[in-house]
Amino acid sequence: MSLHRALKNRKYRLLFSRKLRKKPGPKGPDPEVIAAVVQMKQRNPTWGCPRIAQQIGLAFDIEINKDVVRRILAARYQPELDSAGPWLTFLGHMKDSLWSLDLFRCESATLRTHWVLVVMDQFTRRIVGFGVHGGIVDGVALCRIFNRAIRGQSLPKYLSSDHDPLFRFRQWQANLRVLEVTQIKTVPYVPLSHPFVERLIGTVRREYLDRILFWTTADLETKLIDFQHYYNGHRTHAGLDGRTPEPSLGRSPASFRSYRWQQHCRGLYQTPIAA
Repeated sequence: MSLHRALKNRKYRLLFSRKLRKKPGPKGPDPEVIAAVVQMKQRNPTWGCPRIAQQIGLAFDIEINKDVVRRILAARYQPELDSAGPWLTFLGHMKDSLWSLDLFRCESATLRTHWVLVVMDQFTRRIVGFGVHGGIVDGVALCRIFNRAIRGQSLPKYLSSDHDPLFRFRQWQANLRVLEVTQIKTVPYVPLSHPFVERLIGTVRREYLDRILFWTTADLETKLIDFQHYYNGHRTHAGLDGRTPEPSLGRSPASFRSYRWQQHCRGLYQTPIAA
């Protein structure tokens, strides 16, 4: 595993590291301007970047571009906890009304890039399904892996996604219209507005994908289905007060005098059950 991790890190270091030293560019805004922009956003959370740029220009008689304001806020501004989209949270507390989805990338044992689409029910926190694709994802591929991830499931009223350009493909928009699902967007540049699926992706990485190897797309999909069964039916969830996303109907409580261990994810995890 450590060798695979080192090879993966080397791959992306070679792909994305700067080959040549670039000449220093123009200086950024002064610290006083940065402080004024951040304070204005903190005091007026509903203002957008164009409005803040105009107010800064009016108050200090300087020219500042809205894109400069956007970069300052992306690097320096930390939103309050209650700015995470309360209406989105409200929808998530209505049963069978809201699913969230997101894409993440992982590497096979041969360092081939695979994209994984994860879909979760925001009310129950259960994993609805995974869609796996090897190679570049376009509009057609996105629709195909989404339909594969939700096969056999009753559809929700709303589907939450971030502002990834993939979710602007016309094929994706048409697919949602056919399914009669309304797409809603999270707050731009605020990861906190999409917390449950972001945390789920971190859980899948830390507790599973970082501890196993996979070889092909089919192998990855099979292993993700194993994790889905474990996560939904056997792994306790802190946000559900120690319950599992799927209710354990008909499961008898184990006795300390008589119990056995059930293996999950090919022996990676074991939970006690009644003997």
